[in-house]
Amino acid sequence: MTTTDVTLPRGPQRQRRRVMGAGKQLHAGPVTYTALVLFALVSLAPLVWTAVAASRTNTRLAQTPPPLWFGGNLFKNLGTAWDQAGMGTAMLNSIVVASTITAGTVLFSTLAGFAFAKLRFRFSSLLLLLTIGTMMVPPQLAVVPLYLWMTDLGWANHLQTVILPTLVSAFGTFFMRQYLVQALPTELIEAARMDGASSLRVVWHVVFPAARPAMAVLGLLTFVMAWNDFLWPIIALNSQNPTVQVALNELGTGYIPDDSVIMAGALLGTLPLLVAFLLFGKQIVGGIMQGAVKG
Repeated sequence: MTTTDVTLPRGPQRQRRRVMGAGKQLHAGPVTYTALVLFALVSLAPLVWTAVAASRTNTRLAQTPPPLWFGGNLFKNLGTAWDQAGMGTAMLNSIVVASTITAGTVLFSTLAGFAFAKLRFRFSSLLLLLTIGTMMVPPQLAVVPLYLWMTDLGWANHLQTVILPTLVSAFGTFFMRQYLVQALPTELIEAARMDGASSLRVVWHVVFPAARPAMAVLGLLTFVMAWNDFLWPIIALNSQNPTVQVALNELGTGYIPDDSVIMAGALLGTLPLLVAFLLFGKQIVGGIMQGAVKG
């Protein structure tokens, strides 16, 4: 038997091929790029149409076919929407409300998620089940008793009426609990305890760094939901102290609503979300990838 007749078993050959190919960088093909471009166009279409409609007149929007390109009235309509809806006060109120709700939800949900994931206490499973069960209750059922409660406290038409009921999230608690179960090793907590770390130091130096990717994702989702919330703010606040969504509701009033001004107001209400994602999107995506690598 010659040396050319000696062959390796199929198992080692396949394993060697896998090892040799493990370090290669994956490249996307034309089909992948085509699908991504189509997905991006479909996702951007509503935003682009809003900008197009905001740059036209109400008469042009009523014509057929509708305009498909930008006009010259964008800044005029933006100024009209800003003045009619009082967007200055509304923007400031929405920033305060959304930022406070986001900070409170991320903080309390992380602490509660850590407790459910790693701490042992009585009735923990029952409490977690009750927390998850509250997600199945329609929020509309709590509107009337919540409004009566806030009225008794004298908080009607104040921002704390919108902030306090949403500082804790059942979804956020469950989300952080599920993440910390896998991402936070129990041995790491025990090692910190053995080194003499207090509960506060364990949370600050162990739990928060491990939960940072999930906290970034939860913070982004919470901020968007708080910014776009309409049902409870329209009930709890008035037109003198509105959030952005309540202020935009004032643009639709009138015998003949001006659709171009309404679209301009919607564009103004969307711009802060776009700016926030442009500023913090890289950190959020990096946090997601970091969590994926750890997992």
